[in-house]
Amino acid sequence: MEHPLIFDGHNDLLLQIQSGNVADGRDGFLGSGGHHIDLFKAQKGGFAGGMFAIFVPDEASASFMEEMMAESYDLPLPSALDWPRSAQVALAQAAILRRLERQGALKICRTAADIRGSMQSGIMAAVMHMEGAEAIDPDFHTLEVLHSAGLRSLGLVWSRPTIYGNGVPFRFPSNPDTGPGLTPEGIRLVKKCNELSILIDLSHLNEAGFWDVASRSSKPLVATHSNAHALCPHSRNLTDRQLHAIRDSDGMVGLNFAVAFLREDGRMDADTPVAKMIEHLVYLIDELGEDRVGLGSDFDGATVPAAIHDVSGLPVLREAMKAHGFDNQLMAKLCHGNWLRVLEETWT
Repeated sequence: MEHPLIFDGHNDLLLQIQSGNVADGRDGFLGSGGHHIDLFKAQKGGFAGGMFAIFVPDEASASFMEEMMAESYDLPLPSALDWPRSAQVALAQAAILRRLERQGALKICRTAADIRGSMQSGIMAAVMHMEGAEAIDPDFHTLEVLHSAGLRSLGLVWSRPTIYGNGVPFRFPSNPDTGPGLTPEGIRLVKKCNELSILIDLSHLNEAGFWDVASRSSKPLVATHSNAHALCPHSRNLTDRQLHAIRDSDGMVGLNFAVAFLREDGRMDADTPVAKMIEHLVYLIDELGEDRVGLGSDFDGATVPAAIHDVSGLPVLREAMKAHGFDNQLMAKLCHGNWLRVLEETWT
């Protein structure tokens, strides 16, 4: 167990394939030509799978990287997206995941037993996730169809407002208390996700929305890719009070590798030591307990520490965890065990 396989809480591979940035054939994901994730790098790094996000980009997406190198920043929120285009993009990305499954590259997992089976057989485990509910109509027809296709995790928002709630902006320094809570439609969506046993992802949801979910959901509270606000005062990170609510629900938090949410200066600078990741892990373990912390990299969707670079660099993180004194049992929990526990509890 010195090198446990990693099941990860968030990646944006499907967006990269749909956008044409990564090919889905032998010269791309199926080989060694991917960006952060491909089959060759995954085998090298011990990446067993994770949450594969369906994400609808803005039609004129702008890069925030330069702005996020400043000492402080407050980037305007993108406008809300319309449902027809969002549904079209979401279904296209779901189809990409289904196609990769047919090609034998991965398995879409609907149960914790599916994930365990994939890890044992060496096939990449993929949980269909949605980051931002723009593609979900208020009658939940799209949700029902995607659930049948394998959707098992849903974030109500990214940064844009939706008909369900409001996300946090790219703002530093800031806390996550940045706007109103869930709408009546958002409260209905929380109930529907509970009925379908779909995990509700709290990452990027503002604080008022967080507490609306916490007071209404019957499932463990989970933030798939978020960090500690006490160490990095970014609007996207979780306060101690939020962490304690997640702890009390027996939920969990996945460590976000995005450097702007790791550094105390909030800068999107790849020259960020892996020690910053360990600091957040230690803090999260102290606040949540060792059974409620995992990894949520945001691979293929963020700037990660240069020493990690992509999934082939995950052994660097494992070695840092080991050097810090994490024993084999704790490393196995952090790398995949805690995700399997909370997913099993949420999906049953």
